[in-house]
Amino acid sequence: MEPTRRTFLTALSAAPFLQAAGRRIRLGGPIFLESEDPEELAREHRRVGHSAATCPKATADDNDRVRAIVKAFAGQDVVIAEVGAWVNMLDPDSEKRRTNLKYVTDRLALAEAVAARCCVDIAGSYNPTTWYGLHPKNYSQDAFDATVENCRKVIDAIKPTRTKFSIEMQVGLQPRGLDGYLQLIKAVDRTAFGVHLDICNGIDSPDRFYNNAAYIRECFRKLGPWVLSCHAKDLAWVADGYNLHFAEVVPGRGEVDYRAYLSELSKMPVETPLLLEHLKDADQYEEGKRHILKVGAGLGLAFA
Repeated sequence: MEPTRRTFLTALSAAPFLQAAGRRIRLGGPIFLESEDPEELAREHRRVGHSAATCPKATADDNDRVRAIVKAFAGQDVVIAEVGAWVNMLDPDSEKRRTNLKYVTDRLALAEAVAARCCVDIAGSYNPTTWYGLHPKNYSQDAFDATVENCRKVIDAIKPTRTKFSIEMQVGLQPRGLDGYLQLIKAVDRTAFGVHLDICNGIDSPDRFYNNAAYIRECFRKLGPWVLSCHAKDLAWVADGYNLHFAEVVPGRGEVDYRAYLSELSKMPVETPLLLEHLKDADQYEEGKRHILKVGAGLGLAFA
């Protein structure tokens, strides 16, 4: 059974940081200012045209810094979209796995303190050398069950009310596709669990690559009620012998249909952050931002 719209609306009403937002999209990404000052960082985000950001360096127990971050970013109307917790929650080494889960829990505590839209990690991998690498056990029932347990442990340790914990899709990891994500939502069974959507991470075949507009619409049709934050990049096919190889590129240089992506984002019941990532330098981020804004303008969409 898929999670219902009623369960989504119940979760929505329990999250005070979510408010009705019309059709605006919050675009963001990294900045290249060498500073730890929250005021300077928030102003720089606005200067380069960002209305969403990842959380600056902080810990949940540093109350003064947390307050300074919240005040500075709210003053510039820049939403803290996410707190990253990029470690392997399925590490085959039990001690590393325990340490990683503690780190993820601490990151969720920070997300709660700053009222970020989400704290995000990937499910992790049983690969002993690459934390996001392929492994035959990654698609097993054991991996699914362990991911459910990990998500519950992290959420139950913090019991967040101003943020949510989320898993980003990744080829070769849990959850297995969109229906697998729906199963994961149902199995975790926590209103503080949601979806972090990276369209490129789900494109894993030539058919999906060349028909990604349909895939994008399917993503939002199935997962939209739980989407908290999204990533922006593009994909290009790279000739690599007879092997399938998609390379991440600047938005506008690849095949991802940003008309479909932005159109679906604009239908969300909240202002949903879209963060550029994995690009080389400030010039590439600016190029990607310009492409997204141009496509959005052509669709008559508004950005916060």
